[in-house]
Amino acid sequence: MTRLLAPLRSTLRLHRAPLATPLIHRTLHLSPRLLLRQSTAPASAPPAVGTAAPGSVDGFTGEVVRGADIDPSQLVIEKTKSPKTIPPASQLVFGRTFTDHMLCIPWNSQKGWGKPKIQPYGPLNLDPSSTVLHYAPTLFEGLKAYKGKDGVPRLFRPDKNMERMNRSAARLAFPTFTGEHLTTLIKKLVEIDADWVPTEPGTSLYIRPTMIGTQAGLGVGASTDVLLFVICSPVGPYYSTGFKPVKLYATTKDVRAWPGGTGGYKLGSNYAAGVVPQQQAAALGYQQILWLFGPEHRLTEVGTMNLFASFSSSSGIEIVTPPLEDMILPGVTRDSILSLLRDHASGKKKLEGLPENLTVSERNMTMGDIVKAEKEGTLLEMFGSGTAAIVSPIDGIGYEDRVVNVPVGSDGLGDIARVLLREIVGRQTGEIPSEWSVTVDS
Repeated sequence: MTRLLAPLRSTLRLHRAPLATPLIHRTLHLSPRLLLRQSTAPASAPPAVGTAAPGSVDGFTGEVVRGADIDPSQLVIEKTKSPKTIPPASQLVFGRTFTDHMLCIPWNSQKGWGKPKIQPYGPLNLDPSSTVLHYAPTLFEGLKAYKGKDGVPRLFRPDKNMERMNRSAARLAFPTFTGEHLTTLIKKLVEIDADWVPTEPGTSLYIRPTMIGTQAGLGVGASTDVLLFVICSPVGPYYSTGFKPVKLYATTKDVRAWPGGTGGYKLGSNYAAGVVPQQQAAALGYQQILWLFGPEHRLTEVGTMNLFASFSSSSGIEIVTPPLEDMILPGVTRDSILSLLRDHASGKKKLEGLPENLTVSERNMTMGDIVKAEKEGTLLEMFGSGTAAIVSPIDGIGYEDRVVNVPVGSDGLGDIARVLLREIVGRQTGEIPSEWSVTVDS
């Protein structure tokens, strides 16, 4: 049957609109929740006026097209002939030193995913008209490999990074993939460069998976060529001389994200526009920006981190983080913190040092709420959360004409942040057994 229909399919391809071509070989590997979100049109959506372009399944045979997913079994390895000297942890500066190897996987709208290749770290070859250089179709992830006392490298919750990476890729009309397949390749990359994973407390190997549109041409549209690559960088402790609480500048002028935008995705274009506001805050002596939204000055994110605040009341302690909606990035550390806190609050797994009467909330907070809590003495602590620092304590917020003071402990940490740091680091290094810790087997 396939042989008989081949001439007909060939004829149809000749008459297919050229603009539909880049969409032919895309396969989405998304969670059911994401698929539901994307397939549910708003009540006021305009009616359909045509037929959707073909997907990645052959409409005649039902077969999945070639290259529809990343294939770890096709991995090619080319090791460097000139290994670099690994610097001591005391000399590491974030994102300035890179390991000997990188992973590259090309994608093309006609051929699908190409063969993965681990190769010597080096420059990329891009045409000057590549779409990434003009319209910024680029996304990235950030995860880490850690070595515990047993010397075994471990990844921390890589499945969550893969889930978020696929979500970002779909937002940019990039191809998606099975997360476990890319994780398998990343583990192999870390295995090859295992000597680059530092062992000193607080150190790690930062892993940066990235996707860029590489199509040559100045037309605006879905890129017909994409490159997925992964580079690794050994990093030292975020706080090399102990915890230092930060002061935030609550900007009422600049806005990081808005409803219907891309703030909930890890896109490169979300970050560049935050540099100038950050510089302006630094000029006033503040270490980070507190991004506000709306006339009520809702709290959203801290710099590039998620935000948490805790309050006391007659019934106990409430810890609050703003809801994701479609404005806030779904941080892996944020999700980990919420899971630990909710397990404690429900009694599923109590954590020593956390209060018994603890309520965990995802709800909106405004600067008016923070100012009121400070005046009433019910504001207990605030901190940012992210891959780099895990938790970053806050001791003050510059807002309008004053600085709102936020309590911190003598060690620079609040009581809740201190426990969370201990619990997450323990799982990252393998000292606390956890399904979140994924070993890299050599």
